[in-house]
Amino acid sequence: MLIKNILITGISGTIGTRLAEKLLDKGYKVQGVDWRKNKWSKAVEKITFHYDLRDKAIFKKLPHNFDLIIHLAANARVYNLVLDPSQARDNFETTFKTLDFARQNKIKNFIFASSRETYGNSGKIKYQEKDADLLNCESPYTASKMAGEALVYAYHRCYLMDYIVFRFSNVYGMYDTSDRAVPLFMRLAKAGQPITIFGKDKLLDFTYIDDCVGGIIQAIEKFNRTKNQTYNLAYGQGQSVLMLAKMIRTICQSKSRIIIKPTRTGEVMKFVADIKKAKQTFGYCPKVSLSQGLKKSLEWYS
Repeated sequence: MLIKNILITGISGTIGTRLAEKLLDKGYKVQGVDWRKNKWSKAVEKITFHYDLRDKAIFKKLPHNFDLIIHLAANARVYNLVLDPSQARDNFETTFKTLDFARQNKIKNFIFASSRETYGNSGKIKYQEKDADLLNCESPYTASKMAGEALVYAYHRCYLMDYIVFRFSNVYGMYDTSDRAVPLFMRLAKAGQPITIFGKDKLLDFTYIDDCVGGIIQAIEKFNRTKNQTYNLAYGQGQSVLMLAKMIRTICQSKSRIIIKPTRTGEVMKFVADIKKAKQTFGYCPKVSLSQGLKKSLEWYS
């Protein structure tokens, strides 16, 4: 099936904005939904409906002539959802309502943004897609992503909806001014303020935004080959968060003190993605190392 007309939920976020830009450049017809205005791109803002996906009534206002829905919208800060688990319920509800919008309007293709959090803390470091386990569910955020995946798989079986599930890992770069590690550490380093690490031994897989978005588009372009599978979409190498802070301090020419505190409830301690499946299936090949990506990010923030 030829995919040309795409709806992106969460289009004003980091991945949504960059993905929309790249899809538009390639000639796709793109529209988006987000409750926030897009402060980065006038072109993306122009194609965005400002709706709250928790409100079932808004789905009657949306166009429905789409070939594909890419569902990125979510409350995505793990520890925030430990503090306020109602945000996890919102994630589940918006995923359900978006899937059912697709079902009712015979939109047969769906991409769901899941997370490395689905692997939990099993004692492993490198994870294949088959390693996700409900028993390792660490947080309400994790539960919302595992439940979202389950809904996607169910809609495939019951309603013959084709899908791709991507498990992302620490996507960073342009269009992110949140309190995620990279933008937060850069703000603190540039201000000369202390940088706090939660977990001395925490090791994660950091993915530059253009590698992430490039992988999504590769999978869309080969949808008949990639569909009805779940893929890790990350860089495929790990870096300690302590070393990340030191790298950022160096490139920002900062003397910020690094403070180490115990890991917080609900957070995954060690994760590196096995990206072999994405490489073999649709040619995914991330190009931007962490050191290169941090330099690109600093240029953008500057």
